[in-house]
Amino acid sequence: MSDLSLDVFRAAMRRASERIATYLETIESRPVRPPIEPGTVAAALPDAPPIEAEALDVILDDYERLIEPNVTHWNHPGFLAYFSSTGSMPGILGETLAAGLSVNGMLWRTAPAAVELELRVCRWLRDMVGLPADFHGHINDTASISTMLSLAVARARAVPDAREAGLTGRNLPKLLVYTSEQAHSSVDKASITLGLGLDQVRHVPTDDGFRMNPDALARMIAEDRAAGHQPIAVVATIGTTSTTSIDPVEAVADIADAEGLWFHVDAAWAGSAAVCADYRHLFAGWERADSVVINPHKWLFVPMDCSVLFVRDVDALRAAFALVPEYLTTAERATTVDLMDFGPQLGRRFRALKLWFVIRAFGVEGLAAVIREHIRLGQGIAARVDSDPDFERSAPTPFSTVCFRMIAPDLDASTLDRVNERLLDAVNADGRIFLSHTKLHDRYVLRFSVSNLRTEARHVDMAWELIREHATRLIGSSRQGAAIQSEEP
Repeated sequence: MSDLSLDVFRAAMRRASERIATYLETIESRPVRPPIEPGTVAAALPDAPPIEAEALDVILDDYERLIEPNVTHWNHPGFLAYFSSTGSMPGILGETLAAGLSVNGMLWRTAPAAVELELRVCRWLRDMVGLPADFHGHINDTASISTMLSLAVARARAVPDAREAGLTGRNLPKLLVYTSEQAHSSVDKASITLGLGLDQVRHVPTDDGFRMNPDALARMIAEDRAAGHQPIAVVATIGTTSTTSIDPVEAVADIADAEGLWFHVDAAWAGSAAVCADYRHLFAGWERADSVVINPHKWLFVPMDCSVLFVRDVDALRAAFALVPEYLTTAERATTVDLMDFGPQLGRRFRALKLWFVIRAFGVEGLAAVIREHIRLGQGIAARVDSDPDFERSAPTPFSTVCFRMIAPDLDASTLDRVNERLLDAVNADGRIFLSHTKLHDRYVLRFSVSNLRTEARHVDMAWELIREHATRLIGSSRQGAAIQSEEP
């Protein structure tokens, strides 16, 4: 059997495009999370692959029956959990066309347009957020990979012969990476992957606003050097995952400069807000970094996966990873960029196309307008929390993510934790919205994050009413239960 006939393909594509459009049109009528138990989908799938070919209409029928209803709908306007990843319509178009081309952008020769477009749209994004012109950008799948690549360059700079000799079986000091105790786990995973290990990540204490404490950072570096260890990098965060707090980037940059450390800034989610010139003051100091990561698949409405790593010294990145076997040498290599040089990955899909579509279809001002509205909505929820005696805000709200919890002076902390956990379960069980949680100061905290393209004021209003409704019920039953417990002998 060869590939499908073009007539069959065209018919299937028409059906698929209509299916996607209908899905987006009706998504608000669905529960954000499917009301199914683990194993439900697996139980409906055959144990073995088909021996004979199946018609695309049959496969699409099964998609509509098994897959679409049983995913968590990240495109849903009620998706207020984690950091949402919205597939905008221009992004979906770009992703579809990239799949049709199916190019591998490892070399300029293997995908000239893909390579040159990636370099150009990354330059656009750099200029859109106000980073200096000496930053080079390229696209990875996630911030976890972007951060790992950055720390790999830090490792190479600290131990120049590590590329050839490795790290094991040698008398090397501990190579240490410093980051906030609120930093994303990608820093720890990068340390595992790079052979440094979890013990070599130093988690710096934070202040009352969950921001890295620069004095503690400086003290820890001094103590580690005195113990014979070798600090190699520091990672600051603009928009931490739990609270979206902003580390004091300028102060951290001063320490990194003085200590000769590679300085990486994780702005995976919040970095997109720098498209708004009126919020750019929150990013002061990131221009001094050696590397910065921004994920357009989070707050710029590009479908998963699209993470842009900006590196000031692109030659250092290339030196850490470039490896060119004879079968990949090309006559034009001296005058072109080969994206395979910027990481361990050889095969590279055409991620730039969807980013190009989104930037052009929205325009810089269109993207900024949506982000400003999200921040306005998030700040509105923060104000409602602050004015409600049954709630307290658990962290500052610099952007559009609000951390909060129910409170009651007559209930102890552990009881309140259980009440807040039950509140989250009850709200999510309703199906119209989806919130996530974190722990701050060892207390259970709810997160309300507004960064979905389709979220409007009416969805935020409905979400707060739903939270308030369940909170009233839960606080009453918890007080009644506590009273009964106190009366028991």
